[in-house]
Amino acid sequence: MAQGRILRRFGLAASLGIAALVLTGCSSEEILRFGWPEGVTPQAERMRELWTWSVVAALVMGILVWALTFWVVIAYRRRKDDPEFPRQTAYNVPLELAYTAAPFVAVCVLFYFTVVVQNYVLDKEDNPNVVVDVTGFQWNWKFGYRTIDLQDGSEPYNGVDEIAQAAVEPEKFVPGEDEHATPAEIHGKPAEDLSYLHFDKIETLGTSNEVPVLVLPTGKRIEFYLASSDVIHSFWVPEFLFKRDVNPNPIENNSDPVFQISEIEREGAFVGRCAEMCGTYHAMMNFEVRAVSPEDFARYIELRKPVEDGGEGLSNARALEAIGQSPVAISTHPFKTDRTDRSASVAAGE
Repeated sequence: MAQGRILRRFGLAASLGIAALVLTGCSSEEILRFGWPEGVTPQAERMRELWTWSVVAALVMGILVWALTFWVVIAYRRRKDDPEFPRQTAYNVPLELAYTAAPFVAVCVLFYFTVVVQNYVLDKEDNPNVVVDVTGFQWNWKFGYRTIDLQDGSEPYNGVDEIAQAAVEPEKFVPGEDEHATPAEIHGKPAEDLSYLHFDKIETLGTSNEVPVLVLPTGKRIEFYLASSDVIHSFWVPEFLFKRDVNPNPIENNSDPVFQISEIEREGAFVGRCAEMCGTYHAMMNFEVRAVSPEDFARYIELRKPVEDGGEGLSNARALEAIGQSPVAISTHPFKTDRTDRSASVAAGE
């Protein structure tokens, strides 16, 4: 009788939980995301699937453990009219082997699928359609287009700014010719060396008053090259479900600064953030990814190309406006950087 009453209560609680989810208007897809944002890349979807099935497996295991616990508590409790202890199962070799092997198998299965998804997410192909140079600095972002090949019949574009790149090359020290040169300080290079950064003809630079908007095409493979000019930052777009650290001198610091996404699946504006505590204005270091159609992206690039490259040399805002997009970020906005201002608007993030 007591067991039936407990089972009925458990069933009622489960029914109420399911009803609560249904009444909130959550779709099955939203429920299965378990709090994760909706991804906009195939890599994001694979990571979401791994997360979903990991949580489902954890829930199933949790329900099984709780069910066995309650079953043991109820079925083998000591009765008032029975002075004997329930039958003991200590040193039951088959049982002990089972509950030792089960967690090991679960960990192995989870490890296998994690490696499969990780290899897919980190996979890089030759000749991506767009290569974007991402430079983090305290406390904003610079984006540049190194190469563009949309494979739509147009000529590939090499956007490297050779003049700016040469300007940051350090002077070479030749032993025997310059005996009084200052010794190199970091990895054989001067501490102020920034030659590892990339400079491009088409760049978007964020300021305290303007959130930088990185315009990207949908349906195209995009490569990001990440580097910092000062401290460690982190490149994070929540809808990518993925973040990467942005390191100074990444190659010498044994980090891989390159990752790719096979495509952005839909147009839209997606907020980007620095996810590494990098100093006073870390919370204000936002940017926006603006995904547009390949046709609009091609038009945008033509508008932004320098005049000497056959373009119109427009600013980022004017080029966005020309293709029918908002000239400023719409997913986030600049923060006040005056730290002496203690008004409620600052506390609210305005």
